[in-house]
Amino acid sequence: MKKILFLLITGLTISVSHSQDVSDALRYSQDNITGTARFRAMSGAFGAVGGDLSATTVNPAGSAIFNNNQVGITLSNQNINNGSKYFNSNETQDKDNSFILNQAGGVFVFKDRNPNNKGWNKIAIGASYENTNNFNSNTFSAGRNPNNSVANYFLAYANGDPLKNNAVPLGAIRNTNYADQTYKQQQAYFGYYGFVINPADDGDNGNTEYTGNLAPGGNYYQENNIYERGYNSKVSFNIATSYNDRIYLGANLNVHVTDYRRSSSFYEFNNNPLTGTPTISDVTFNNELYTYGNGFSFQLGAIAKVTEAFRLGLAYESNTWYELYDEVSQSLYTTTQAAGGSLNYANINPNIVNVYEPYTLQTPGEFTFSGAYIFGKSGLISVDYSIKDYSNAKFKPTNDPDFRDLNTETSNELTTNGELRVGAEFKIKQLSLRGGYRFEGSPYKNGTTVGDLNSFSAGLGYNFGATKLDLAYAYAERKSNQGFFSQGFTDGAKINSTLNNVSLTLLFEL
Repeated sequence: MKKILFLLITGLTISVSHSQDVSDALRYSQDNITGTARFRAMSGAFGAVGGDLSATTVNPAGSAIFNNNQVGITLSNQNINNGSKYFNSNETQDKDNSFILNQAGGVFVFKDRNPNNKGWNKIAIGASYENTNNFNSNTFSAGRNPNNSVANYFLAYANGDPLKNNAVPLGAIRNTNYADQTYKQQQAYFGYYGFVINPADDGDNGNTEYTGNLAPGGNYYQENNIYERGYNSKVSFNIATSYNDRIYLGANLNVHVTDYRRSSSFYEFNNNPLTGTPTISDVTFNNELYTYGNGFSFQLGAIAKVTEAFRLGLAYESNTWYELYDEVSQSLYTTTQAAGGSLNYANINPNIVNVYEPYTLQTPGEFTFSGAYIFGKSGLISVDYSIKDYSNAKFKPTNDPDFRDLNTETSNELTTNGELRVGAEFKIKQLSLRGGYRFEGSPYKNGTTVGDLNSFSAGLGYNFGATKLDLAYAYAERKSNQGFFSQGFTDGAKINSTLNNVSLTLLFEL
């Protein structure tokens, strides 16, 4: 009985694919610069520097630079502001502020004390946790769309699906249980029973063509409210060694955890002159997505001391193989208005959470090339350049026809991008002053769906001896223009996102 009740509540389906799109592949493929305050203050340019708890996230050989055991914890405050401009409307603003445990970890160093050993004389073992991406964000867009209605979204899913007055196969819109339908058919179901779309021939059992139930004239007022919460995190287990303190080699095994919730509400209103046929005047379409799962990746890295001052680094991070689970719920509320002024309200809320079968997302690997110059004990300058081909992201199983089409779309829309990170540090006795710059190119071929990222950072640290305290501030800005929906109605707002982050790290040498 409990199992039957659970099925009624959740509406389990046999389909592994539903509404995934290219932006989902990108979301779990991108990492933000997080980690310790020192790492963040220098914009993550640590591939050839090492000696920092977060340096191993770029190059796992970096832990062998340590001479002493070290543990630390980092707390961060993140503020993200999204300015949205939709067509010719005034820009709207929405923001979110959150506190997070950004990083925690430790490195333990084991040295060979034999002075005659000039070979492999050190092993470092470490473990760390990092919040690699904080998804907390709010975005509100509003304005008048001169041409397109959300009805086009429902039409994109309904056209080609039979209406069926009498016979009721799985693909029928009419007289079919919502929970028995695929995601595509459920979208058509919402449009039909919400009176947003009408069949071209209501009496024909063979009808597969639909039209929008809208008064002519365009100029639709629309609002889109997006509320996002969640994180990507990574737990890394590190081992590294050094040869005569000149060559450093290391490896990481990484466990990734993701937990993402997205709540969106789209509203549309039009006051176009009514005809004799009742037409839609108000539409509110709500979508709730919950994605969770875990993944695995590994990293390999090397650092070489070319001279006592000059270092070179090379690192590789493998693909991440995620197993993800999706839960989706939707509801639609509409108002139909006739020329005489009478109103009809539709409330389409199945109160069902669709729980889909797990699927695999393979995110792309990354190469990082690094160089650093160490000015003795007075400071350093470091440069990292990373390359990642986002078009290699893949949803699996690839024999699923929806995933096959989505992988083709991902390959066609995304591209290889580069990320440049530059950092510097200057020491005045126990005080350290730091700064950094980061540039990440657009992962999209068109360069506009998600644009380039520019980031500046600064910070300072104080060495109390066995204890260190570091503070960092980072600013990042990125523009994007993603559609509100992935099919049919793909208009979207121009978003300017700015992120301010303050991080505080407390370190202990043991």
